[in-house]
Amino acid sequence: MVVHETDKPNKYFLWDGLPKLGEDLRRKAMALSGSETMRPFANSDFWIADLGLEFLHWPGQKILRGDTARGRLCKVLESTNPDPSTNGYSRVQCWIDNETPGIVEAKAYDAQGKLLKEFYPKDLQKDKMTGQWQVGSMEIDNVQTGSRTWLKFDLKAK
Repeated sequence: MVVHETDKPNKYFLWDGLPKLGEDLRRKAMALSGSETMRPFANSDFWIADLGLEFLHWPGQKILRGDTARGRLCKVLESTNPDPSTNGYSRVQCWIDNETPGIVEAKAYDAQGKLLKEFYPKDLQKDKMTGQWQVGSMEIDNVQTGSRTWLKFDLKAK
C-alpha cells in the first residue's frame, strides 16, 4: 500500500500474504523506506517505489528541456536520487505533458548510469466528476533483462 499525503513523503507498507477476515492490517504490515522500496511488486518489473512515483519526491529535480514524446509537447524533468543503492535508480528522466500535466514516459537509470527501465502510462481518461486524469494501464520495460510488465486498472466511468 502506498500512502500519499500532500507535502509529505510517501509511506509504503507491505504484507506477506493475504490477511484473514477481520485481521488488523496495521499489525501485519511491514513499513518500507529508502532502498527497501526498490523491490519488485508482485514479482513484476514494477518496483514498489515505481507505484508511488518515489522519484518525484527526491530533492534533486531539474527541468532539462522542452521535447515531444508520443506526439505530446512535454517538459523533460530529471530526478536525481540523493542516496542511490546498488540495486536502485540513480536518476529518472520523465516527459511531463504540458497540458495534463501527466507523465507521458519515463526512463530510469541504474547506479552505473545505464538505462534500466522505460515506463509508459497508457489509456489516459479524464474523470468527468473530478476533472482529474486517470491512468488506465501502465507498461514498464526492463531493458537490461528484456522483460515487460503491464498493469491494468479497473476505472469506473463517471
